[in-house]
Amino acid sequence: MALFAFQAVRASGESVSAQIEAVTENEAVERVREQGLILLSIKPAAQAAIAAQSENKSVIAKLLRPRKVTREQIIAFTRDLSNLVSAGLPLDRAFELLTSLAESGPMAVMMQDIRDRVRGGKALSQALAEHPKQFDRLYVNMVRAGEASGSLGPVLARISEFQERSAELRSNVQSALLYPVILVFIAILAVLIMLFFVVPKFGETFKQFGKALPPVTENLLSLSQFLRNDGWIIGVAIAALVILIRGRLSSPQGQLKWHLQKLNLPVFGDLFRKIEVARFARTLGTLLGNGVSLLPALTIVKDTVDNRALAQSLEGVLARLKEGQGFARPLMETGLYPKLAVHMVAVGEETGKLDAMLLKVADVYDREVNTALKRALGLLEPILIVSLAIMVGGIIYALLSALLSVTEFTT
Repeated sequence: MALFAFQAVRASGESVSAQIEAVTENEAVERVREQGLILLSIKPAAQAAIAAQSENKSVIAKLLRPRKVTREQIIAFTRDLSNLVSAGLPLDRAFELLTSLAESGPMAVMMQDIRDRVRGGKALSQALAEHPKQFDRLYVNMVRAGEASGSLGPVLARISEFQERSAELRSNVQSALLYPVILVFIAILAVLIMLFFVVPKFGETFKQFGKALPPVTENLLSLSQFLRNDGWIIGVAIAALVILIRGRLSSPQGQLKWHLQKLNLPVFGDLFRKIEVARFARTLGTLLGNGVSLLPALTIVKDTVDNRALAQSLEGVLARLKEGQGFARPLMETGLYPKLAVHMVAVGEETGKLDAMLLKVADVYDREVNTALKRALGLLEPILIVSLAIMVGGIIYALLSALLSVTEFTT
C-alpha cells in the first residue's frame, strides 16, 4: 500500500487536505471520490512532502516563484475550475476556493480579479477576456460557447484536455531538440577554446624553431590570431545580420515568405507541416465539439495558426466556405495540407462528424510528429557529430603536421 496526499473540496465548499492509502493512484482517486469529495490534486505523499519542504524555504521559494502567470498554471487552473463547476459549485464560490489555495503571486492576483468581475455581474467569458495574455480568443470563445449551451463544466474539461495535449506535443518537440542544441553548443565551445587558448600556445612553440610551417598550420595560426585580435568584427557582422533578418521577418511579406519556405525545407519542412496540422486540427475540432459553428470556429483558428502561409490559405478557404463550396475541397486546393488529413476531413464532413474526425486527425499527426522528429534527429545527429569531428580533427591535423615537420627537420 502506498500513501497519497490530496487536496479536495466538499460539496459545501469546504477545502480538504489529507492523505489516503491505496495500491495505485487511480485507486486513491476513486476512494477520494467515494467520500463525496471533489478532487483537485493528488500525488504520492513523499513527493508532496518534498514540495512542501521546498516551499518552506522562503528565500529560495521567492526566487523561484514565477514573475508572471505560466502556461502550466493556466492548465491547472482550467482543470480545477472544471472539476468545481461540474460538481455544481457557483462560479464565485469556485473562484474563492481556487484563490485561497493559490500561492501569492500573479496567478492569485489574476484569479481575484476574475472573481471580482464575476461577482460584479460579468459572464466568465467577459472576465477572462480582460486578461488576453493569459486567455486567448480560442479560450474565451470556447467558454462563451459553454455558457450559451449551459455546459460550462464539460467545456472547461475539454479546454483542459486540449491544453494538456498541446503542452505534451510542445514538450516532446522541445525535449527532442534539446540534445542537438547541446551538441552544437559543445562543438562551438570546444573549437573556440582550442582556437583561443590551445593553438596560440603551439604557435609560440613553433616560433622558437624559426622554421617554415606547413600552409595548413599557417592558416590555422592566422585564424586564431584574427579571432583573438579582431574577432569582434565577426560579432558585429553576426549582430547586423540578425537585425537585418529580424527586420525582414517583421514585415508581413517577409514573414509570409519565410513561413512558406519553412514548410518546404528538406526533412524539417515535413516536421513543421505536421506540427501545424496537428495543432490546427485539434483547435478546430475542440471548437466544433463545444458548439461553435464552422465559420466562426475557422475564423478563430485562422488567428491562432502560427505559420502565416497556412493562416493566409485559410482566408481563401473561408471565402469558399461562405459560398457553400464545403470545407475539405478548398482545403485540398491550397496545396499546403497533407492529403491524408484533408481526406479524413472530407469523410468527417460527409458523415456529419467533422469535430470527431478533426480530433482523430490531430491524434494521427501527433504520432506522426514523434516519428518525424526521430527521423529528422536520426539524420541530424550523425551530421553534427561528423562536423564536430572534422573541425576538431582539422585543428589537430594542422598542429601535428607542424610538429612532424619541425621534428623531421631537427633530426
